[in-house]
Amino acid sequence: MNAGGDQGRDDYGLPPVDIQVPDDARELARDVQAYHRELRAQRRRHLARRFYGPLTRDGMVLPLLAGCLALTLLAATLLTVFTARQATINLRPPGPRTGQATSSRLGAPLLNAMVYSGGQPMMLGSLPGAVLVLALIPPRCRCLSDLRELTVQAPPANIYLVGVRGERVEGWTRPLGLGAAHAVDDADYALPPRYQVTALTAVLVRRDGTGLRVIPDRHGFQIRDDVLALVPPGQPALVPATRKPATPTAGSSPTA
Repeated sequence: MNAGGDQGRDDYGLPPVDIQVPDDARELARDVQAYHRELRAQRRRHLARRFYGPLTRDGMVLPLLAGCLALTLLAATLLTVFTARQATINLRPPGPRTGQATSSRLGAPLLNAMVYSGGQPMMLGSLPGAVLVLALIPPRCRCLSDLRELTVQAPPANIYLVGVRGERVEGWTRPLGLGAAHAVDDADYALPPRYQVTALTAVLVRRDGTGLRVIPDRHGFQIRDDVLALVPPGQPALVPATRKPATPTAGSSPTA
């Protein structure tokens, strides 16, 4: 500006302006307030763009769509895998049940016991006969009459006298009409604790350890039907219809 107050020529190519300098600065208070309002409005707009900008246009839409698609694909894959695995398991043939196999061979520990016959060690399971009728005789057993009834209820070829807890039973075979090979001694206490009986007991079991039946002496035995039930299919019945008990000779009865 010229010193005289007239507008002069602008050498910088800017449009001409009229500048007025107030005599009192308080006259600019409204302009200052308007300036500060404009600054606050700019700050609010800046903060709004920072917080709400990702939600506008394509800021958050594409990531959300991509995340949903990835979760859908993962759920579909897991569902397919588990469904196919379940179908494969269902198609597999059921295997043998350990519990049933164990319960069907309850006589295995007894048949694996090492005993003596004629002084020679042998296993009870090696005795001949598809169905074994084992008469467990404890020490000091006065059971000759019950043993005679046992020989009537079961075939003599399948009856074996087993001396329990060291009892010698060789003297029982002749009064009962049995051979010497039908006397077995548990001299080494090899029988399982369940069979260390204190009274005459009949044990019926197949050679494979199945069909175990333990029948205590209750003033005689009625085991004919039990023996017949253990006969394997396709074999003739082992128990005869009738049989005359053996009559002991003088001096042949056991001293027990």
